[in-house]
Amino acid sequence: MGKPTGFLEYQRQGNPAQAPLERIRHFHEFHPPLDWEERRRQGARCMACGVPFCQSGAVLGGMASGCPLHNLVPEWNDLLFRNHPEHAAARLLKTNSFPEFTGRVCPALCEAACTCGLHGEPVTVKENELAIIEAAWAAGLMAPRPPRVRTGKRVAVVGSGPSGLACADWLNRRGHTVTVLERADEPGGLLMYGIPNMKLEKGIVRRRLEKMAAEGIVFRTGVDVGRDRDGEALRREYDAVVLCCGASQPRDLTVPGREAAGVWFAVDFLTQATRALLEGGPAEKHYPTARDKQVVVVGGGDTGNDCVGTCIRQGCAGVVQLEMLPKPPEVRGSHNPWPEWPRVCKTDYGQEEAMAVFGQDPRRWQTTVTALRADSGGALAAVETVELDEAMKPVPGTERTIPCQLLLIAAGFLGAQSYVPEAFGLELTPRCRVKTLEDGYQTSLPGVFAAGDMRRGQSLVAWAIREGREAARQVEAWLLGCGG
Repeated sequence: MGKPTGFLEYQRQGNPAQAPLERIRHFHEFHPPLDWEERRRQGARCMACGVPFCQSGAVLGGMASGCPLHNLVPEWNDLLFRNHPEHAAARLLKTNSFPEFTGRVCPALCEAACTCGLHGEPVTVKENELAIIEAAWAAGLMAPRPPRVRTGKRVAVVGSGPSGLACADWLNRRGHTVTVLERADEPGGLLMYGIPNMKLEKGIVRRRLEKMAAEGIVFRTGVDVGRDRDGEALRREYDAVVLCCGASQPRDLTVPGREAAGVWFAVDFLTQATRALLEGGPAEKHYPTARDKQVVVVGGGDTGNDCVGTCIRQGCAGVVQLEMLPKPPEVRGSHNPWPEWPRVCKTDYGQEEAMAVFGQDPRRWQTTVTALRADSGGALAAVETVELDEAMKPVPGTERTIPCQLLLIAAGFLGAQSYVPEAFGLELTPRCRVKTLEDGYQTSLPGVFAAGDMRRGQSLVAWAIREGREAARQVEAWLLGCGG
């Protein structure tokens, strides 16, 4: 602990944010970093407490508390304060394959469990993490390091999201020859197409992918396993196969008028918005756009918020975000004690921007869609809604009609798309997850493994990275004859 009284001397200072009306003019990240000396002071606030809940990753009250990756938070905060960024990066990379991703998009379970947050403001763990890894990139410490020796074992990783990349990276470092198969035109999965550019610039993703390729990982895009490639043929070609395809089956709306033109799943809309941005042309030429449209977003989570922020940047005429659940409290209740994840109302960047542009919070709580209306040409024109009571029953007299030309469904995911596991003859759980052996990642098929959201269900990037790393360990045990 470099500064025993640091948490008493220094106040929490996060990275500043561009004003909403300024940042909606572009799709770039909008949190400029603090200067290095101030960042060191933020590292000094870490108490090095005897029981660091920040790195526990424990499940409390039904939700994770602390980092699922068990990041060595007190250690690298101390090294940050002592101005040893290279050693801080080394400790950070021992547990986290991609800190530049989690440092941008993770909801910071570590900070919610920080001891400083019990009676004050938690340490800026997430931003410290990002500062450390970006300093490492800037200093040339992230140069490619291919393994010196290869084992001769060949592994196919299906899917290039965070779990697939983490698995591939770990196995490659151990000397195994890894090929990543991705059905999209560019690797990165959720990181490339599911997360908007203003949260994670795609140059950051490509930088990591280029490093991995230089270290010997082969990326093959446009390969849709289960359709383009047969599962049995893949097993014959590789010593092991790891399925990391995500939980990409979106939850739909089953209401009258669903067939109206102008209804999109959020993940598809965000993907097309990113494609349009990367191609550098007007979105409306080839892709769906919110420009000059009244937008309704169904779902109040992070993906719904991303849709709000994206639509505002595209120039929508208005946006409403519907959430079935009641509005959470503003402060933590006695039934939700520290270090549990705080179940409080969170206003994210998209909602802040909607307030700045349209003068009101876009969210409507305890509200659900009952029907969609189309115009004479079949295009979406309006959304019918009703409010819900505490028992999730419709409240008579609360019916409303919202003008809408673009409806985005951000209601979560049901699980894995079935055609990939079917190609291998694998069984799915009742929640549409690939069934694996108890407390493990191997499926019922020898040499075939599953990890990430495909096995766990919809979750966070940090959990996906953990799944990929742990699955890789079991894959190696299989390859070397030590397990399975």
